[in-house]
Amino acid sequence: MMNTPSLREDARVIGLVSLAHGVSHFYHLILAALFPWLKPAFDLSYAQLGLLMTMFFVVSGIGQALSGFVVDRVGARRVLFCGLALLGTAALVLAGAQTYAMLAAGSMLAGLGNAVFHPADYTLLNQRVSRARIAHAFSLHGISGNLGWAAAPAFLAGIAALAGWRVALLSAAAIPFVTLALLFAQRAHLHADPAPVQAAGVPRHGSFAFMRLPAVWMSFGFFFLTAIALGGIQSFSSASLVALYGISLAQATTAYTAYMLASAGGMVLGGFLAARARRHDRTIALSFICAALMALLVGAAVVPGWMALVLMGGIGLAAGVAGPSRDLLIRAAAPDNATGRVFGIVYSGLDSGLALGPLLFGTLMDGGHPAWVFGCIALFQVLAIGTALTVGGSSRSPQLKQA
Repeated sequence: MMNTPSLREDARVIGLVSLAHGVSHFYHLILAALFPWLKPAFDLSYAQLGLLMTMFFVVSGIGQALSGFVVDRVGARRVLFCGLALLGTAALVLAGAQTYAMLAAGSMLAGLGNAVFHPADYTLLNQRVSRARIAHAFSLHGISGNLGWAAAPAFLAGIAALAGWRVALLSAAAIPFVTLALLFAQRAHLHADPAPVQAAGVPRHGSFAFMRLPAVWMSFGFFFLTAIALGGIQSFSSASLVALYGISLAQATTAYTAYMLASAGGMVLGGFLAARARRHDRTIALSFICAALMALLVGAAVVPGWMALVLMGGIGLAAGVAGPSRDLLIRAAAPDNATGRVFGIVYSGLDSGLALGPLLFGTLMDGGHPAWVFGCIALFQVLAIGTALTVGGSSRSPQLKQA
């Protein structure tokens, strides 16, 4: 075991890993932010545009489940560096695209690059950050993802409006390459050992033994359900608010911004709560009960329009508070030396939910049911509570770490 890291060393590792995580979330929206330019440029339908996002998250979900095994085999640092290089290369492919097939190839390549970040990031944080600061590490890691989501539309749309979508993508390509150069220069601080080979005389359970644990699949289910709800908020909350309250699109977009900023603030608060709490599943349950109640209130359209904007911020705050507790809960559920594999499988649920959510909520909007958007967001948040409580109970089982 290594010596307990200093505050400065912990801060350095958390900052570097969180920076890479923010870049990966930025790339979640690298195409969506440019849809107004890509649609006429390639004469595409909205379904074809949506399919590009689905391809991204399908590849990312499958790749994420597999990359955890690679992280545990060769180490997190190498895998993280490869992910950043793939993101930058994907942006170059997209910038030079002449056909829809090239857009699809670039989207899938970006999904492959995105697949490595959660297994690699959480392995690095778990190995390199002291136990006393791990809750705050998870908090800042989550905030960086939200900031990446928030930065992408402004960055890409702003450049596209001035110089065109190809220049915007070329500019975006520089971000992961610059980040890769920075992390490479600081690589000594990002060393994480591969999972050790089984010692002689100790029974071998195999690389897939962790997949027999119900807690792993309950964690996958938690991410899947919450990601469906998140997909609805990201894709159609603004359109639903316009239909329900008659507010302008600009006001509705402000409500989504309030959600994202409040979610980031909630993660800060959640980091302090998680550092002191023992029952992380209870923190998650209370947070999502509050979020679901506020979502139902928004969907019922019984409050003034300005109040709906406040409630959107409240939903984000509650969901953000649950974030660090969620990551600590999964950390507790991971068998020894299987961090990369567990986080890879579990976080593939996030990609699966983000791939399905927009299709589901888009169908509700096409059917003229904007209120159902928030009703279903609340439903999936409540369903996720059951999975969190199950994981919490399983992670306290003395048999868990023997898998």
